[in-house]
Amino acid sequence: MTAPTERARRASGATVDPGFPALKARVIARTGHNYYEDKDDLLHDRVRKRMRIRGVADCAAYLALLESGAGREEWAALEAEITIGETFFFRYAEQFAALRGTILPDLIGARRETRRLRIWSAGCSTGAEPYSIAILVHDLLGEALEDWTVTIVGTDLSAAALATAREAEFGPWALRTLDTEERARWFRRTPARPGLPQGGYALRPAYRRMVRFERQNLLSLIDGSDRTGASFDLILCRNVLIYFSPDHVNRIVRALGERLNPQGWLLIGHAEPNPTFSQWLQPVALPGTVAYRPIDTPTSEPPPVLVPAIPDAAPIPLAALPEWSPDDLPERSPAPQPPVPPEPVAIPASPATEHPLSPGDLLAEIRVLADAGETARAWRRLHEEIDGYATDPSLRYYEGLLALDLGREREAERALRGALFLHRGFIMAHFQLGLLLVRGGRREEAARALDNALRLAQGLPSETILPEGDGVSAARLAESARRVLAGLTVSDA
Repeated sequence: MTAPTERARRASGATVDPGFPALKARVIARTGHNYYEDKDDLLHDRVRKRMRIRGVADCAAYLALLESGAGREEWAALEAEITIGETFFFRYAEQFAALRGTILPDLIGARRETRRLRIWSAGCSTGAEPYSIAILVHDLLGEALEDWTVTIVGTDLSAAALATAREAEFGPWALRTLDTEERARWFRRTPARPGLPQGGYALRPAYRRMVRFERQNLLSLIDGSDRTGASFDLILCRNVLIYFSPDHVNRIVRALGERLNPQGWLLIGHAEPNPTFSQWLQPVALPGTVAYRPIDTPTSEPPPVLVPAIPDAAPIPLAALPEWSPDDLPERSPAPQPPVPPEPVAIPASPATEHPLSPGDLLAEIRVLADAGETARAWRRLHEEIDGYATDPSLRYYEGLLALDLGREREAERALRGALFLHRGFIMAHFQLGLLLVRGGRREEAARALDNALRLAQGLPSETILPEGDGVSAARLAESARRVLAGLTVSDA
């Protein structure tokens, strides 16, 4: 667990270094990342990492380095460090359901005469988003794809992220919402290597060649430096606007709208829609999300909006979990059956510690690291703190996902079972445990875990977004569980 002195050192670094305010102001001015305006400790932590690498003593010296003749290369490295990128496929399942069911079919129908599609993924990080779009377009067009000209461009500020995107090889963390059949269909396994101790997943060439990548700062849309003048049928700018000031956000969204072709579509992040945008764009309500179109696009009656997730479903009989060693987790009294109130759980006493982070804050910190590709660092950070949050099932679940990404399958199984020990109705933990057991050849145990996930998911409204499911709905999870279970049945036949 992190010592109080270490926490204090991390928290005070930004205020102790007198050169930090000037460096912060310069970073925000260059990148537009207003996100860091009230996050001094986070920014200082990331800057300090670059300072250590370059052997620079303080922020003033580092700013001098950035402004020197060698600054261009260092700016690229710093921009990669401070840009927090999501790296998993089909992020926000409800938006991808809208893409598959409404947006892309609408565009394909509208462009059937020209057979041309132009798609832009802005702030694409390491490429999972544009590659996910490529998979959708490929599946929707099928054999007709060879008669179409499809251009998918991914742009990002981080040169390092773009280099990773061009490689098109990902670890298990980036594929965590995909089942075994989807992984096999869209990727091929690659051997273990440094950084991917369990091996990786290389995107198949049919999808990889559909996407190209370019470096771009979205500020170029509003400062006059963007000279491309390109227009697009679909623009995705999801979870990028959070970095910018409100004024910059409005100007960027307006510029994106100006780059939409007639009858085009714009998708932004879930938390980013703003009534102000309706000055330049027409909002369209789709199940679970809001999209935008050019303001003169003909309208139709919008479908109903997705209902919120229901955290407590009616009890559903579960198959027994596979046998495992009781030494793997702290002892706990057997859980009483509803409606009898639960008895206190016996948990080994931990040293009295003040926790400056809530479980949610710690989880957010872990996800930021993992989503930026730093799963080993996220694992270490989680293990510094997790003993103080012994009864939190979500933290145990992410401990399992991180362990999978690092090739620690035994520890992953222990953590996933720990999450289920604490919350027997944790659907995603049942599902991920089932996938892990399938890969380990433990078919009967895998079937029981997957059947638990399926039964629980079937007990929810189909559109319910599952807790810790990264946007996966109950219907999609049930479909994935059925597909894996069917594969086990076929193999047994």
